[in-house]
Amino acid sequence: MNAPATTELPVVVIGAGPAGLAAAAHLVDQGIEPLVLEAGPSAGTAVREWAHVRLFSTWGEVVDPAAEKLLAPTGWTRPDPAAYPSGGDWADLYLQPLADVLGDRIRLDATVTGVSRAGRDRLVDADREQQPFIVHIAHGDGREERLFAHAVIDASGTWATPGPAGGSGLAALGEKGAADRITYRVPDLKAPAVRARYAGKRTAVIGSGASAFTALASLADLARSYDGAGAKGVWILRRGISGSTFGGGEADQLPARGALGLAAKAAVDEGHADAVTGFRTEAIEHDAGGRLILVGEDGRRLDAVDEVIVLTGFRPDLSFLDELRLGLDERLQAPVDLAPLIDPNQHSCGTVYPHGHRELSHPEQGVYLVGMKSYGRAPTFLAMTGYEQVRSVAAAIAGDLESADRLELTLPETGVCGGAGLFDEPGPTQADGGCCATPATLQIGVGAPATSGGC
Repeated sequence: MNAPATTELPVVVIGAGPAGLAAAAHLVDQGIEPLVLEAGPSAGTAVREWAHVRLFSTWGEVVDPAAEKLLAPTGWTRPDPAAYPSGGDWADLYLQPLADVLGDRIRLDATVTGVSRAGRDRLVDADREQQPFIVHIAHGDGREERLFAHAVIDASGTWATPGPAGGSGLAALGEKGAADRITYRVPDLKAPAVRARYAGKRTAVIGSGASAFTALASLADLARSYDGAGAKGVWILRRGISGSTFGGGEADQLPARGALGLAAKAAVDEGHADAVTGFRTEAIEHDAGGRLILVGEDGRRLDAVDEVIVLTGFRPDLSFLDELRLGLDERLQAPVDLAPLIDPNQHSCGTVYPHGHRELSHPEQGVYLVGMKSYGRAPTFLAMTGYEQVRSVAAAIAGDLESADRLELTLPETGVCGGAGLFDEPGPTQADGGCCATPATLQIGVGAPATSGGC
């Protein structure tokens, strides 16, 4: 194989979402040519799929500085820094203009199917680091292509690989057979057809993060409306309810994030949703009328529901990186040096430490997972974290290690303490209070819709 000299090659960026486009902007700022490969038909394809969801970060927190510098000569003006964009706003008013400026550096409908070293599979040591990366692409029209790259930045995210309903990390028995009644995204309840699907229906929401909060609050709004009367949520939690269940509330330094948790709590308090705790789904069955019955690993069978919204997080797709030597944490599937900073089993009191190219590096030099992909299965990723990641990575690729090592990002605190917990039960309450005490259990209404089997 006659591979070109590495120094003459572009840096391939996988994904034209917020982190990928920011990476391209920082590479351009460093005088390095990026080539962005996007599997979808437009920049920000994944973001556009949740266009109806409003971010809990402001415009001032979701615009990358290098991207803004690249946009400035076009007359682009950042929207009100204090306003909260929706996913659609973010895509239309920022991501698409940035993609337009990057122009031919972006290729759409280009799915990366494999990355390796030229002439070297993952077993071969000889002269490995002197070889360029080789990237295989499947185009939307069926063509296949092979490209060479100086380095590879994977910003493909995790949107395409959501977690299942099953409590053991596998799909619940019967989950695939009930696919017509299950969605793995927050539904757009303002869209007439989607609204009609959930109006007056009983819907299970499986999950405990911001997406679940959004779904619960949306279903409560539907129940309060004239055309959605009778809509009812059943909130399925794999652990118990404690003071941290609904996030930081008024103590959250991201006010919109705190308000989202309070809206979910209001949905429960007002009776628009029942909370079922310590329930790990094992199976999804159909009753005689075609409705769905969730069966727990402990034998509980919940009252039938019409729809299920599964919001149990996302997972990285690592299949196309299988020929690279990645150093990933065995639990989170995040880079090994980053994992301890973001592990939801342990992370508590404060924020994720600023991190950059060193925490994101792998045994395979020159490849980086950034953005949501870098967090593996860990939740609570913020756009500003991704922007700092790609700034550091671009500087490292350019050889400017002084800049790459200078990390200055300060993240807002969640306003709550304590890790997410290893299993179903909240941790014991500490009597002395303070930052690192587990908050007292909230007194909220908890439904008990078990019809048989007991606890």
